[in-house]
Amino acid sequence: MFTHFNVPLWVPEIGGPIDPDNEAHDVVMSVFGGMSKGERNRVKIRVRTAMGSQAKIEGRFLGGRPPYGYRLTDAGPHPNPAKAADGKRLHRLEPDPQTAPVVVRIFTEYVRGTGLYAIAEGLTRDNIPCPSAHDRARNPHRDGRAWSKSAVRAILSNPRYTGHEVWNKQRKQEVLLDIDDVTLGHRTQQSWNTPDQWIWSTQPVHEPLISKTSFTHAQARRHDRRQHHLAERSPRTTPRAYVLRGLIRCSLCDRKMQGTFNHGHPHYRCRYPYEYAKSGTLDHPLTVYIREAVILPELDRWISQVFAPGQLKTTLQAMQQSQRATTTALPGLEAARRTITDCDRRLNQYRAALDVGASPTTVAGWISQAEADKAAAQQQCIAAGAARRTVLTDEQIHGMIKDLGDLTDRLLTAPADRKAPLY
Repeated sequence: MFTHFNVPLWVPEIGGPIDPDNEAHDVVMSVFGGMSKGERNRVKIRVRTAMGSQAKIEGRFLGGRPPYGYRLTDAGPHPNPAKAADGKRLHRLEPDPQTAPVVVRIFTEYVRGTGLYAIAEGLTRDNIPCPSAHDRARNPHRDGRAWSKSAVRAILSNPRYTGHEVWNKQRKQEVLLDIDDVTLGHRTQQSWNTPDQWIWSTQPVHEPLISKTSFTHAQARRHDRRQHHLAERSPRTTPRAYVLRGLIRCSLCDRKMQGTFNHGHPHYRCRYPYEYAKSGTLDHPLTVYIREAVILPELDRWISQVFAPGQLKTTLQAMQQSQRATTTALPGLEAARRTITDCDRRLNQYRAALDVGASPTTVAGWISQAEADKAAAQQQCIAAGAARRTVLTDEQIHGMIKDLGDLTDRLLTAPADRKAPLY
């Protein structure tokens, strides 16, 4: 890519720019690439091995949000002297007085034979907030009206309620974006590990909410239900075309509606009561259906009006104003900026400590950690800035007005599957 755009790449080991036509330079770059990849892999192995040992031997809490039923409490200063000097402390789990009894109730009812949906119904009927309603600040995107089967299932499958710290339930792996064009690179994908790959602490490290026997019985019942469920799940992919896929929401619960074919015609349905328990605040039928053929003519008529030649400029300007109103600073961006400010403060303190005669070796470790934290926060700022929505400029609006032309005729003549990108 650098060669294509005539950008010189300078390498200190060569003492100047890389010559793409020099075979020796090409070999040197290949060696450097292999060394870099090998070092990256060694760092990954060392870090994962250390974290696995800390979880198994020490039972250390390695971060993340506490599971429903627990809350975080202070566990003393960090064992790393540099991090302890920076004010970092360890944490451990302790039962949450409000939600811990709910976890015990879920396990007790399930072991006795109550189903997932029945448990969710009972909790909702007793006005017990579901996990997303209990912590709305971190779950604004979830429906908090009622308990769902998935929430009950997640609680039943979490082994940390036995008092043991469990790590390595998930892993991140790099997969090719396109196996036919490896030059496109990789993307990081998170996957679940099998239970035999989980790392359990040798001893309980926090107060258990249930016994290990109850957890084992619950897992055995879940396994039996899967074994006796003979019906095969239909594949997620479908050759049928839904031109409004992912765009239709139920006006009752605001959830995305699923595409389904009935009597040879595409429909969209919402089965809220299938996943969530009945709630007194929401009167939702068992299934809500709407036929695609009923929506498209009305949608085309509305689009042809707001994108008519006389209204097109006004519509696009309204879209621009809407983008400006909704383009706000991302939470991760603000947190990264605060981290950068804090790192600068720490660096100034460490340099002042050197001036007054502190140990250079100790302070050097602190400075290295602060600089690493600052570099990571700067990368987060770059990523968050790139994730911002792009606002249309006046020049782009005029260009769209010129290119779109008379949209009414195009809508009337185009087949439904060709209009999906427009929708």
